[in-house]
Amino acid sequence: MSILIVGIDIISEEPKRFAVVSWFNGKLIKHGEFTFYRLLRFIRAKKPDIVAMDNIHELGEYLRKFIHAIPQGTKIVQVTGRPGEQRSLWSLAREYGIRVSDKFNPYEEAKVCALLAARGVGYEVLPFEDEVIIKVSRGRSQGKGGWSQDRYRRRVHNLIQNKVREIEETLKRANIPFDLEIKEKDQGLERGEFRVYTSREELAGLIKPMRGGDVEIRIRPVERKTFEFVPLKSESVIKERKSIIVGLDPGITVGIAALDLNGEVLALYSERNMAISDIVRFISDVGHPIIIATDVNPAPGLVEKISRSFKAQLFVPRESLRVEEKNELLKNLGITVDDDHQRDALAAAYKAYLRLKPKLDHVEAKLREMGITKKGEEIKALVLQGYNLGEAILKVKEKEKVKEETKTAEALEAPVDVTPYIEKIRELENTIKIMERENQELRAVIEEQRRIIESLENKLATYDEKIRERILREKELEIRDKRIAYLEKELREAKSIIEKLSRDLVLAKRMHLLELRGTAVPLKVIENLTWRKLEELERSAGIKREDVLYVINPAGAGKSIAEYIAEKKIKALISAKKLPSIVYETLREKRIPILYEDEIEVKRVDDFAIVDRKELEGAIEAKLKHWEEEEKERGVQQFLKLVEEYRMERIKELKKKAEEGH
Repeated sequence: MSILIVGIDIISEEPKRFAVVSWFNGKLIKHGEFTFYRLLRFIRAKKPDIVAMDNIHELGEYLRKFIHAIPQGTKIVQVTGRPGEQRSLWSLAREYGIRVSDKFNPYEEAKVCALLAARGVGYEVLPFEDEVIIKVSRGRSQGKGGWSQDRYRRRVHNLIQNKVREIEETLKRANIPFDLEIKEKDQGLERGEFRVYTSREELAGLIKPMRGGDVEIRIRPVERKTFEFVPLKSESVIKERKSIIVGLDPGITVGIAALDLNGEVLALYSERNMAISDIVRFISDVGHPIIIATDVNPAPGLVEKISRSFKAQLFVPRESLRVEEKNELLKNLGITVDDDHQRDALAAAYKAYLRLKPKLDHVEAKLREMGITKKGEEIKALVLQGYNLGEAILKVKEKEKVKEETKTAEALEAPVDVTPYIEKIRELENTIKIMERENQELRAVIEEQRRIIESLENKLATYDEKIRERILREKELEIRDKRIAYLEKELREAKSIIEKLSRDLVLAKRMHLLELRGTAVPLKVIENLTWRKLEELERSAGIKREDVLYVINPAGAGKSIAEYIAEKKIKALISAKKLPSIVYETLREKRIPILYEDEIEVKRVDDFAIVDRKELEGAIEAKLKHWEEEEKERGVQQFLKLVEEYRMERIKELKKKAEEGH
């Protein structure tokens, strides 16, 4: 398969310039001197498989921008090795037989970087976690407000909710674990944020970013706290590690606990905002997990992902552990924890250990009986992974045999002694006999256990049936009692409503009778003095000349509403509360009488209200007369003020003339 490799090296720091050389099908091409942004355009256009350099930190302040800008699928390779273990470019060129000129220059170094990467030399730089953040939010600005903006905002929030559901369904269909955080608004969503536990390469093609419309989708990989360096070829040596049982409590704060196969606590840790790679690294530093345990059922997506990444068995309790049960488990361990996350992780690990302990004890007893003292932990781990005891012993012995054969092959001209092999054969024959006896014993034990289980299941079924009947009776009684209490409450409320409606009906009849006799004036009731309520009243009953309006809550009304009411030439406006000053003054200027409930008695039943005709006429006349008197008083005060100002002005003029005469 043909691959394209681009080698780069720094020519100058200020301004930043790069020497660029590419390698394709054995052919080297010198591309010349590039600025940083021209280099990015070149890489985006060519989409190379590898960008190789001797030290990624030479990019300096451009490093973060560089890793985000290069295409998906393009690897960044540091050919000189991981930090702290780097070798010079010269020594690597000599080791791999790459011819170089006597004097190194940036183009020569870029060429060597490309050729070394082509030979599989170097470490791939992994700047991102196997986590991706997907943010769904509003795209355009909503404007200053108003009815149309409100409708637009609600529409956008519904669109965001639909898009979040669509992404959620896509991730579930792809079986990709994720966490979702949402902010609700207007019966929709203001925003949604997914934390998806997979790489951006695996996510490619499933969900696409969106910009420029009503809804915006941003996809951002999560950066590692420190970059990880992975060899291009399998250069790392796999070390034998201790088999462990791991308890994991995911969330904003992650709790991790590790036990050995004897139930001893090896590690207990918690940290906020812990990335998946940090979790994997922490567990790997402790040992090799064969069981990953959780304290809840079903298991969280992150726990499943960690389990798959280690190819470990997943332990999930039959039902989520209660807090009391967790505290009891920790009490038996005699361990003090720093927080709830450590407690949950340790409880999960210890619960898994207790479930597996009978099997581990049985294996240990058999190994003692066989006289096998070495590799006991390894055999236990294999049994927990699904091997039977005989297969586990053979697998460990075969592994040791391969190691011995490897050592023998490496020893040049070593004399061949068949005695160890004969002893090995005898040992294996004895092991086979022991295993056959053990197999027979285990079959007998299994048969006995099967009979016991069958008997217990029959007893349990009978007991369950009795318990179920009792629970059903208790539930039926509880449901009946709740139903009776609910109906009694409904009855009381219904009686209260009927009494109120009866009183209202009597009052309404009296009010209607007064209106028919002509001694009462009907009022048009407005709950809130807003444009919407005015429009509703216009549609239902209309606002006509000589109408009397009754406002329950005038707060929030402005001058435009007051002018609109004045244009209708209404007879008067009665308000249950004080009008805003701008509304009051506007109506007063238009000579629309304003009355408050302390000035006139209003009789009201829901949306129907009346006032006494004579009382209304008297109140209107009094209000208009009061305004006239106030205006006369205001006119007198203004006149007196003008006289006083004129008097003061004359005094000043006389003083001035007197001073000039002297």
